[in-house]
Amino acid sequence: MSELEPKRAIDGAAEESIHIPIAGPASLFTQLKGFWVTFAAQFKKVTTVQYPEVKEPTAPRFHGRHQLNRHPDGLEKCIGCELCAWACPADAIYVEGADNSDEQRYSPGERYGKVYQINYLRCIFCGLCIEACPTRALTMTNEYELADDSRKKLIFEKEDLLAPLRSGMLQPPHPYYPGTDDQDYYHGRVTEAHPSQEQK
Repeated sequence: MSELEPKRAIDGAAEESIHIPIAGPASLFTQLKGFWVTFAAQFKKVTTVQYPEVKEPTAPRFHGRHQLNRHPDGLEKCIGCELCAWACPADAIYVEGADNSDEQRYSPGERYGKVYQINYLRCIFCGLCIEACPTRALTMTNEYELADDSRKKLIFEKEDLLAPLRSGMLQPPHPYYPGTDDQDYYHGRVTEAHPSQEQK
């Protein structure tokens, strides 16, 4: 038995296992069905928007730019747990947590997000980070105009992502609302800031 015979046997078995029959060209009727899709599309109304002067509204649950939310008194909802970073399939989120103290309190509980970055050059807007967040600190807005002329500008820092201070909010760090703890914040019992929380 020569050395070539086993190789010929393997090649023959491979050819038999991958044999794909060729049926030939499709029938005229099958081809006309494909042409009909193109022909019918010519008569559909074309929606032309004069962007950026005119902007079409997005869907209510559109996945746009991220936002780090606040509690009603201004404390940050982010607790620096890093679950969003672990859930991100594109590795676009970087979180560095730090400990709160009574003198320097940024969020309810023990920790807060000291460093928070989202790299929009990598983000695929899948929303998995939103699902992973235990405090609803991270949500997605309807903002989609993120194009820029610099790669550096597309790495958003915590200051870029934090929600603005609204009426009744105080800029952290500041203490808890009087007579409350972190559980009161998580259950929505704090509705505004108290004058005693303002740092002098």
